[in-house]
Amino acid sequence: MERGLLWLPLLAVFIGLAWAGWNEYQKVEAYKVWAQQFERAKYDIFAVLGQSGTLLTWGTPTRKGPIALKTLSLPEVSQITLKADGQTVDPENPPEKVRRSALVLILRDDNSQEIPFTEISLAIQWLNYLRREIQALQSASN
Repeated sequence: MERGLLWLPLLAVFIGLAWAGWNEYQKVEAYKVWAQQFERAKYDIFAVLGQSGTLLTWGTPTRKGPIALKTLSLPEVSQITLKADGQTVDPENPPEKVRRSALVLILRDDNSQEIPFTEISLAIQWLNYLRREIQALQSASN
């Protein structure tokens, strides 16, 4: 009987891990449906992000689909910077160990929006891509 009681916590841990995996799988499946409307999209634990033309849309992933969605147009953005663990960093020399990173979109009206990322390398890829897109938009308008 003692052995059975010793295995009980292990069973509880296994059930918890199975539920967490199922929960994350449901989030990814909901993201796949949501992302079909975008030309470019990303998913991670902290946020989903999609780009369609000059519109960026991001929000929080859930099993029923993204919530707390925000949308803005790239022409509204004056500058994009990168934060790692709350500090602004140079994308050319990012820190090696980062718990949380974010793209900071500074708007023309001096407001800012942050899009969280778990991987700084993915945040840098989006940063470079969005900077090129904004440059192209500015060149086309001149």
